[in-house]
Amino acid sequence: MIASRTSWEADVLALSAQIHTHPELAFAEHRAASWVAETMRAAGFEVWEGAFGLDTAVEATIGQGDITVAICAEYDALPGMGHACGHNIIAAAGVGAAIALAEVADDLGIRVKLLGTPAEEHGGGKILMLEAGAWDDVDFSLMVHGGPGDDLRCADLRTQAVARFDVSFRGQAGHAGGPSPDGVNAANAATIGLVALGLLRQHLPDGVRANAFIDHGGEATNIIPLSTRVRAEVRADTLDALESTQRRILACFEGGATATGCSWAWEPAEPTYAELVQNPVLAEAWDRNIASLGRTPHPYAASPGGSTDMGNVSHVVPSIHPLIAIEGCSSAPHTPEFAGDAIGHAADAAVVDGALAMALTAVDVVALLRAGHQLTSADASAAASNR
Repeated sequence: MIASRTSWEADVLALSAQIHTHPELAFAEHRAASWVAETMRAAGFEVWEGAFGLDTAVEATIGQGDITVAICAEYDALPGMGHACGHNIIAAAGVGAAIALAEVADDLGIRVKLLGTPAEEHGGGKILMLEAGAWDDVDFSLMVHGGPGDDLRCADLRTQAVARFDVSFRGQAGHAGGPSPDGVNAANAATIGLVALGLLRQHLPDGVRANAFIDHGGEATNIIPLSTRVRAEVRADTLDALESTQRRILACFEGGATATGCSWAWEPAEPTYAELVQNPVLAEAWDRNIASLGRTPHPYAASPGGSTDMGNVSHVVPSIHPLIAIEGCSSAPHTPEFAGDAIGHAADAAVVDGALAMALTAVDVVALLRAGHQLTSADASAAASNR
């Protein structure tokens, strides 16, 4: 049995408040990572700060069992909005779940691993950690995200794959105050590419989203722009759809370069996020346990939205990324209003219930594994085919 939450509740709620009060951006979450590490160390975990080659990543482990459960804790914030996605809730719930599991680790014969994962909003911290081996010894992985509205059935929640990339154009500078027959306007190339992208949207499949803006548009008003840069992203339900759409978008920008005589190039701005695959065995256990805490997981049939680097983990290790409601919250994530809702009584309840539900889910799934059930790739394939 999971021990009483009184043994860890105060510490994790204090952690949530600390992180919320001091928001830090991707790969710069030095205080948050340190606070997570301190909390885990105080709970008896062996802690590695600066884990897997990332200054603000944390690994904390306890137990010597033959089954390893990984709990993820995100803690990066959004530029100008603080914790408008509630990653303070994610971090605190993850820490709470890991500490709760630690108290029964010897009885269950498990090893508990808390992974502090930076740069989810931009940068793909989990992808970098995955490539560095953070999940190589893990049997299954969990995390929970706070959100508005109702608690939702875990298996129904889907996210999209996303690729973010930069397109640069280079022309020939000239004087913009008079005739400049030798000038090659790099801003024109960017403009033509963006117009072409706007026209392409009519022909993209349902659910595919493409966004772009000019990040650098020139040097001065009296100089024909020598160089420009467009920042772009595309989202789709699968990596295959993402890649085919990205090729069409890049053709738009190539057309801008061709029309103006500019040279052009593109490069990824960060790792590509895969779509999320909820493991059905873990998802069913989550729904059962969140209901045991007095919450009702509602069916959810909306199209997938948002993206997470947990998607990449879910293609490699059986995983879930459920949503837990901040009760009474109606504000949309990534708004200042949601940042306000990510702290307070309802947010604290989401932290505690999310931690308990993850710990209870891990206990149930370990029992299934002991009984011979395998969390195989077939589970992930079944989840994908049911979408």
